[in-house]
Amino acid sequence: MRANSLWRAVLGAEKTVIEDVRFDEDQGCVVVHVRPVARQRGRCGRCGRRCRGYDQGRGQRRRWRALDLGVIQAFLEADSPRVSCPEHGVVVAQVPWARHAWGHTLAFDEQVAWLATQTSKTIAVGTSLLETSGEVPGEAHKAADRARRSAAQLVAAAQEAGAVRSDVKPAEAYVVMAGTARAVAQARLRGRARGRALAVVLDGLAPAGSRRNPRPAR
Repeated sequence: MRANSLWRAVLGAEKTVIEDVRFDEDQGCVVVHVRPVARQRGRCGRCGRRCRGYDQGRGQRRRWRALDLGVIQAFLEADSPRVSCPEHGVVVAQVPWARHAWGHTLAFDEQVAWLATQTSKTIAVGTSLLETSGEVPGEAHKAADRARRSAAQLVAAAQEAGAVRSDVKPAEAYVVMAGTARAVAQARLRGRARGRALAVVLDGLAPAGSRRNPRPAR
């Protein structure tokens, strides 16, 4: 297996080109520089439609939390160009490894949802993944508070970007995710099928008319 293919498999990043991998000594994490494959570039972050480029996002680069590499955190880092969509205006271009306006990769979100169905310490596990603060079971109540605040921040950011309806509450989003993950586990879906099932439900949280097209225009 080639190095790029191996990194894509380990990180759960499909339709992605691996440009470079480095270890950030200051933050103690692995940073993987990536970009979408050619056919996935220049699409609206909200509907997936191929659009005219607008700018390079003022030269800013974004990071997404990816699956951990053992005990080391990993992040995907990429440029954040913007496109001009006829329907949604100027928006950050779509990336194949994460949902619009979310700071985690699809693979990471899927793992959190799966863990939520496999452990009685749902909040503690979710918090340890989102914040990696190393709480012990005796600190679970504190972890729960931080998890709720993190969930509220994530949902607020997604609502501000127009990816989630304004009437959706953090607790409701969590229940939807956990319930869907449990159903997916019971149906024994794996790999891409599991990811598509979760994506369909998450798209249901989006405002009417802004859901991602299953087959974006080419």
